[in-house]
Amino acid sequence: MGRRRGIMSDEMKQELAKELGFYDVVQQEGWGGIKARDAGNMVKKAIEIAQQQLANKNQI
Repeated sequence: MGRRRGIMSDEMKQELAKELGFYDVVQQEGWGGIKARDAGNMVKKAIEIAQQQLANKNQI
């Protein structure tokens, strides 16, 4: 089974990398240069954002 692509936009990934403080590594080495912990934190933050958006949508 291959990797799924396009789940998170590049813009969203860049914003999260900036917020979490490792965007400089992304600029220098690309996405393959980040630590596994940073990637995990990025996914965790994206999930939190998605859950907040879903909760806000359900309140309307």
